[in-house]
Amino acid sequence: MLKQSLMACALICLTSSAFAQQPAAPAPAAPAAAPQQPMRFFVTSAAKASGDLGGLAGADAICQSLASAAGAGDRTWHAYLSTQATNGQPAVNARDRIGNGPWHNAKGTQIAANVADLHGDNERDRNFINKDSSLDEKGNSVPGVGDQPNQHDILTGSDSLGRAFTVADDRTCRNWTSAAPTDHAIVGHTDRRGGGNVSWNSAHQTPGCDTESLRRVGGAGRLYCFATN
Repeated sequence: MLKQSLMACALICLTSSAFAQQPAAPAPAAPAAAPQQPMRFFVTSAAKASGDLGGLAGADAICQSLASAAGAGDRTWHAYLSTQATNGQPAVNARDRIGNGPWHNAKGTQIAANVADLHGDNERDRNFINKDSSLDEKGNSVPGVGDQPNQHDILTGSDSLGRAFTVADDRTCRNWTSAAPTDHAIVGHTDRRGGGNVSWNSAHQTPGCDTESLRRVGGAGRLYCFATN
């Protein structure tokens, strides 16, 4: 009986020792973080501070230059601007100039998946444009309501669906060639705040296209820039 007990004890000890010597199972590896999406949308950190942008070509050049300085010049950039029909030239809709999306800001946050979501074609407020996400090409937020100075006005010349106005009155600083205090432009609000209309792209009309008129109502001639590819 004693012999059987000793043998059982030895078997248990050997089994325990074998288990003790087995290496611990490695901890599961943490999932790899998804790479940050490249910047395809920004608000200009600098502009001409008036409505005279040199037309659409001049505005696009501003976007392209700032994107290149930020390391994103390998894409084609367009300013989000509409123009009105004049002198036999057809109107241009901002929504038709910016590609198909999706668009991400300088920190990789998606602001819209496509043109329809950007403009709320099927459901309002499908985009994610607000003070936290409306960043310039350097990743800085744009001063808005409560900041000094407030610069949340962004030149667009567009209605809320991103289309040109068909009225005879000037809404685009003479198609972005005028800095006159007697001309006007439609602007949106980056922070979606201020006044009764807080649209990101069609909040109100400026009192003029000169620098002082834009500054007086919270603007600095800034633009929305979108990568078209």
